[in-house]
Amino acid sequence: MRVGIVMGSDSDLAVMAQAAEVCEGFALAYELTVVSAHRTPERLLDYGRQAHRRGLQVIIAGAGGAAHLPGMLAALTPLPVIGVPILSSNSIEGWDSILSILQMPAGVPVATVALDGAKNAGLLAVRILAANDAVLQKKMMDYQQEMCEKVLDKAQGLKGKYRCDF
Repeated sequence: MRVGIVMGSDSDLAVMAQAAEVCEGFALAYELTVVSAHRTPERLLDYGRQAHRRGLQVIIAGAGGAAHLPGMLAALTPLPVIGVPILSSNSIEGWDSILSILQMPAGVPVATVALDGAKNAGLLAVRILAANDAVLQKKMMDYQQEMCEKVLDKAQGLKGKYRCDF
């Protein structure tokens, strides 16, 4: 496995599945599991301390509410951690999750994506790994080209419907 995708609760799966879908699209081996910072602290410690020894290279951690999971994992592992703040049922419009993940103390970095932004977390993991993997880097460049072509096709479809000539 190259990417660990963890969430604080299975209720986060609808969001975190997007990161798994990105990994699948880029043929990246990943694992997906639940690790609660508050309800399973020993599991959290084991996961964080052993992740690099098990071959993981990046961890994507999603959590809602107080959202301690990404930061605690970053404190326990030498691997890059990407935090996904999740809008949960007990959330304060997501701000509690965003700020809990974003406002990390110096020395414990967590890359943070948008609220419910697991797709971008997956894409960021791909980019991190592509820095030392030419095959993955080519796949990312192809993905970017496809996005560009889709936008240009949509822009072409608007030509004539709306005045947007430059």
